Amino acid sequence: MKRKVLVIDLDPQGNATMGSGVDKSALELSAYDVLTGKCQCSTAIVKSESAGYDLLPANGNLTSAESELLGIKLKEHRLQYALAEVQENYDYIFIDCPPSLNMLTVNALTAAHKTLIPMQCEYYALEGLADLLETISQIQKVVNPGLEIGGLVRTMYDPRNTLTNDVSDQLKEYFGDKLYSAVIPRNVRLAEAPSYGMPALQYDKQSRGALAYLALAGEFIRRNEGEKADITVLHDIHKVTG
Repeated sequence: MKRKVLVIDLDPQGNATMGSGVDKSALELSAYDVLTGKCQCSTAIVKSESAGYDLLPANGNLTSAESELLGIKLKEHRLQYALAEVQENYDYIFIDCPPSLNMLTVNALTAAHKTLIPMQCEYYALEGLADLLETISQIQKVVNPGLEIGGLVRTMYDPRNTLTNDVSDQLKEYFGDKLYSAVIPRNVRLAEAPSYGMPALQYDKQSRGALAYLALAGEFIRRNEGEKADITVLHDIHKVTG
């Protein structure tokens, strides 16, 4: 899409890092070092050659960041302050959150302009969504009044499933145009790509999954174009609920 993008992996599992073709076990610097003030953001950023975007990677070291931040003043602003150095270098910054509502997630929501919520059309995902919306509301009241819900994306979508359609209808009713038209289907090629350390578009750009993500990217840009250095949090409801 010819945009300058930074992806921030804020999950100790390092899935976004590995999926971007970067070995999380071989990192010299990571998001942990940035959050704890051991280095500047620009120093820890690496280039994901296979994906074509910049990456602030993460690994298991990030687990200890939360406890280290507890005694620091303005701890929920650590990521926001770190991004000030590089923010103007990018059209979009995406933050991949951990599967829990902890201090890492709070840092992401404090730094972000918008949230983009990928979720499966399942009952437990709806419960997780309610919890996340409450958290977003609290963040808006306390530390980031400008935070918006940028949209919801239906993932692992199977239209043959009655529950999928029922939940999808509920999302349309309650969120209206906040719900993206593009849906990400269940797709074997999407599932295979991470095991090769490659983004889906690099692994098989003709697969149904890759084409769906291209459609999503186009819709995202149409909704958000012109907002320089838009910082968007990705919070996977399915991961939250396990």
